[in-house]
Amino acid sequence: MPWLSRALRWVWGLAAVAALCCLGTILVFAPGYLSPDSLDQLRQAEGKTPLTDWHPPVLSLVWRALIAVTGSFASMAVLQSVVLWGALWVLTWCVWELTESRAGSLAVLGLGLTPFVLTFVGVVWKDVHAAFALLAACAVALTGLRLRDGRTRPAVRWGLLWLGVLFLAYAMLVRKNAFVAAIPVFVMLVLALWRAPGRRTWVTCTAALVAALVVPAAAISLFARPLQTKQGAQIMLDDLVHVLKVEELRTADVSPELRDRLVAAARECRRVGALSDAYWACYQRPADGLRGDSGEITSLWLREMSGHVPHYLQYRLRLFAGLLFETDYPYKAGVSRNDLGIEVAHPRLEDMLDTYVTGMVTDVRWLFRGWFWLAVALVLAIRPGKGAFAMPVRALGISSAAYILGYLPIMPATNFRYLYWPVIACSLGLLLLWLGRRTPPPRPAPPGATADRAVTARQPADAGGQ
Repeated sequence: MPWLSRALRWVWGLAAVAALCCLGTILVFAPGYLSPDSLDQLRQAEGKTPLTDWHPPVLSLVWRALIAVTGSFASMAVLQSVVLWGALWVLTWCVWELTESRAGSLAVLGLGLTPFVLTFVGVVWKDVHAAFALLAACAVALTGLRLRDGRTRPAVRWGLLWLGVLFLAYAMLVRKNAFVAAIPVFVMLVLALWRAPGRRTWVTCTAALVAALVVPAAAISLFARPLQTKQGAQIMLDDLVHVLKVEELRTADVSPELRDRLVAAARECRRVGALSDAYWACYQRPADGLRGDSGEITSLWLREMSGHVPHYLQYRLRLFAGLLFETDYPYKAGVSRNDLGIEVAHPRLEDMLDTYVTGMVTDVRWLFRGWFWLAVALVLAIRPGKGAFAMPVRALGISSAAYILGYLPIMPATNFRYLYWPVIACSLGLLLLWLGRRTPPPRPAPPGATADRAVTARQPADAGGQ
């Protein structure tokens, strides 16, 4: 009992530290750092502009609900900080109980103060929401891993599963390409809750994930009815403008108006040296954006890219190399100029954060480069160690590598925010790899047993695993 008392004091001491860090983060980022994308979603959340699907409508709807409850748009930045530090504290608790390492548990909590994580904590971006939702799902998975060999009731196990899949579904709703990162985390969640899940368990868990994803998506489409913007054509526009020659665009089988815009965009991109993001940098946007052009752009892309495979691959590889070796935009400074009267609440604190992050970018630039985090992700996926955390480490590595490589055909720019989830996941994976060396690997399930009926040293047959 005295040891248990000390352990609980340590856990709640870490909770107090996490709460202080959360409060400090809220103050530094108040009322939330906002880019033009963030401001656009804020206007939609406040009903000043129509809801669209150019940015994920789920983020604007969540923001709208927070404003309705709290009366302040700053509540979104508060929520982001609470989710981050809450997830880190749960992870810290799990690490402490599984390893009894004070240094290890403190190191996990300290991830939130590293410059490559702290830089975007209060920036209202879909990338940040996806990363924090995935991190929260990891916290649920490690909670399941901590409880798995105890006398865990089936209701608790299934409750943890539903909580985890809700976080995963939100990550995919708020960032479509987070699908490739969410699947390894989902596998980790199931394997953490059941030592060797049977077929029925996998089917049931997968159905829960699909339901958590499809039901909200259908509800948003039916009831919120966001305006369809055909944003996906933006990537195809980049390919057409940068892969085809101007002479080829002049003879493209599209309407004369679109043909002229494509030719003008190709010339303008070459003049200003814009390698990507042609829609914003070079394209003469009509009043309806891409809605009127998307059909012809898609048809032209399908016809032309099949005949320009070498040039298409060269262009995409060149752009991807920029993400790996010329990663830019590692810090979002304050609030972009706007007509809403929103400014940073504490300019001196913003200056302090700017100095901290940009100074570290200068001193240890490789921590803000895509190649480093891709290399770490591959190492974690291939060599996860043999300790108790081997399975989570491998899942985090696969999730990170899949997310980075998934940008190869769709990347619109070389921003550091596209690496935000891999940065968090790989940092956590490295810590778990280090801590796992001090803990024995989990005992294998009895031959022929599944998690639905496995018997462990401390747990009777689980009749609720179905």
